[in-house]
Amino acid sequence: MFEATIIGIDLAKRVFQLHAARNDGSVVFRKKLSRTQFVAFVAQHSRCVIAMEACATAHGWGREFEKLGMKPA
Repeated sequence: MFEATIIGIDLAKRVFQLHAARNDGSVVFRKKLSRTQFVAFVAQHSRCVIAMEACATAHGWGREFEKLGMKPA
């Protein structure tokens, strides 16, 4: 769908901030999504590296991303 090679995610309870970039560092998109939008959006995205903050919920989200074929970092 997009040409992003990495997606950075700021995890939260209700609203997630996403920032995607290509290999050269150029921005593909910046999005603010609700929890339900977030899961659906990541599921439809092509495989890439997912970078997220280290927090209590990061391991759970990492397992969900792995199920979708993503590579959490």
